[in-house]
Amino acid sequence: MELAAGDAVTPAPWSLSKPPDGFFDDPFPFYCQLREKAPIAQTPDGSVLLSRHADLSAVYRDAVSFSSDKRVEFAPKYGDGPLYRHHTTSLVFNDDPYHGRVRRRLVGVLTPRAVAALAEAVGPYCEALLDRLADRGGGDAVEGYATAVPVRVIGDMLGVPESDRGPLRGWSLAILGALEPQPGPARLAAGDAAVSEFSTYLSDLIEARRRSPGDPERDLLTRLIAGEGAEELTPAELIHNAIFLLNAGHETTSNLIGSALYILATMPGVRRALIAGPEAIPSFVEEVLRFESPNQLGNRRAVRDTQVAGVAVAAGTQITLVIGAANRDPAAFAEPEAFDFRRSPNRHLAFGARAHQCAGLSLARIEARIAIGAWLRRFPAFALAKRPAWQRRVRFRGLTALEVAL
Repeated sequence: MELAAGDAVTPAPWSLSKPPDGFFDDPFPFYCQLREKAPIAQTPDGSVLLSRHADLSAVYRDAVSFSSDKRVEFAPKYGDGPLYRHHTTSLVFNDDPYHGRVRRRLVGVLTPRAVAALAEAVGPYCEALLDRLADRGGGDAVEGYATAVPVRVIGDMLGVPESDRGPLRGWSLAILGALEPQPGPARLAAGDAAVSEFSTYLSDLIEARRRSPGDPERDLLTRLIAGEGAEELTPAELIHNAIFLLNAGHETTSNLIGSALYILATMPGVRRALIAGPEAIPSFVEEVLRFESPNQLGNRRAVRDTQVAGVAVAAGTQITLVIGAANRDPAAFAEPEAFDFRRSPNRHLAFGARAHQCAGLSLARIEARIAIGAWLRRFPAFALAKRPAWQRRVRFRGLTALEVAL
């Protein structure tokens, strides 16, 4: 393969462990620098950052050379504690056959019919949340709307009683916060505590569901419990994949809805176009996924000597896939820094690709479409009440608050 200029392993111009000033508010100029100056970048710890769309796509396609198993990476990071046991048991950080065994169970319940049935409850719930915001004349649209919708959906899917849902988001944020490149002692301690508390809660919930199963076509926890021979999950596998489902089912969707509202607030032309033509909301959601990818990073480990874009990568090398950079790659998207909700095709990588593509992507898309449509119908003239606050995390991108006036 003939290499383009810059196709070599070069030092990363900045560190994910200590991002440069301004990164959290706007990481995309730094991603551009990475993609242009060091598209295959080596960090001081020997890992490699990939930032081009074509390179990420190639790694996603090659499950033989690149593993999703995180035991080697997570052992020194977490020790033999709750976070390690959780992340190395959830399907997302595993390869086949275990990954496929759990994923088949999830895909079996996330059928188009089941997703459509779940979506029926989303609209009325959105309206109830909007009523509360209207009564107050505004408020934080992240806490009051963007996070509440997905927590309701995943809580319904797992059959978590409404009275028990209060701690769910806090547990999820603590567990996911510990996935940062350098989480620090406080985040590690909070993540370990959250896994332990959530595991204890789920143990009781699972036992109750064993005694009184739900409808396996709609109740994801019942479906995870049910098994056929070797397909049956162990108690630990049940608990940790249920935790994963909460995290995956609400965090990125919450960030997607929050970022969509921010874009509508700051791009009045886009807002007017969607109000006039709401049939474009699905393509608007896809462009939000590309432009403000809720999940900014992915990881793989080379399990054999291989190549990326003709550059040698040794077995054992840890690979970080910079999704946020790839989704603004000018080689893959025309005018990538422009928000174009009519963009077609839109081959973003917000949901990953191939075997590890997000199993719940259809549900996330439907939730976002319904939530955005309901918001625009009720509050077409909403405005920001103060400058929004972005999360101080590199792996996930989303707002901590979005104060709006109605």
